[in-house]
Amino acid sequence: MATAVVTSFPSPAPVVSGIHQPVAELQRVSKRFAAQTALSDLSLALHPGEIVALLGPNGAGKSTAVRCLLGLTPPTSGTARIFGQDPRDPATRTRIGAMLQVGAAPEMLTPREHLQLFRSYYPNPMPLAELARIAGLQSFLDRRFGTLSGGQKQRTLFALALAGDPDVLFLDEPTVGMDIEARRSLWAAIRALAGRGKTILLTTHYLEEADALASRIVVLAKGRVLREGTPAEIKSSSTGRTIRCRTSLTLADLEALPAVALVQQTGTHATLTTPQPERLLRELLVRDPQLSELEVLPPALEDAFLALTADSAAVN
Repeated sequence: MATAVVTSFPSPAPVVSGIHQPVAELQRVSKRFAAQTALSDLSLALHPGEIVALLGPNGAGKSTAVRCLLGLTPPTSGTARIFGQDPRDPATRTRIGAMLQVGAAPEMLTPREHLQLFRSYYPNPMPLAELARIAGLQSFLDRRFGTLSGGQKQRTLFALALAGDPDVLFLDEPTVGMDIEARRSLWAAIRALAGRGKTILLTTHYLEEADALASRIVVLAKGRVLREGTPAEIKSSSTGRTIRCRTSLTLADLEALPAVALVQQTGTHATLTTPQPERLLRELLVRDPQLSELEVLPPALEDAFLALTADSAAVN
């Protein structure tokens, strides 16, 4: 069966001196498998109503961190808590929903049958019609799971994770196999769930997805936190802005300009990365008065992510 531990007892997080306590957290967690260290003294806190994107290269420790929070893997040291309790506690598990990257369901059952089964596990499940609407299942609710496309299967697994109306939702690569329209529809559903006060931890390789959804991004490498902050704060660590234009200048001319970090040229079109866009723009306009098709783009999350993880790899 697909992994989908979910909730049915919504209750607010405890408040101390007007400040919400974390609804889920790892406190100085380390996890070792034989000679391999997957997590190293990792601390992570999730608060009510926020969407946190956990990013990192393959092997960074993302899946291990999620498994520790779900109580599927015990930490070697440190503690994992959800609602202040052990995540393995049965009462705690009824308030958690999970859509893991490796998920499957019996192929002969329909999404409707799967949802009815999962809903039966909880005393106060989310209504079937609401699950179908949120996950966009209406058009294939009565088709056998084995006949569905990859994206339709993902949407079904998403609905299963919501079956008990969870307070905390773990989504591991939730939009794999989805087309653009289905992906953006799921993004809207995730935002709406956060708007209802649900806490969501998202792991994804689609950096556009993390940028579009997350209120906070945590970048991991080698089991440690490299950087944490809002998408804007993470992007500010990038090497600068990108300038795209049509120019008569040669590649050698462009590389000789001041404040240029990187140049890519295809025919008469150039893409330049710079930490000082105003200075570079002035030089470009002086050197090429016929400059056209000019775009100045803000730092991209992908650029910041690659810079951070490259720096980490170089240090290690």
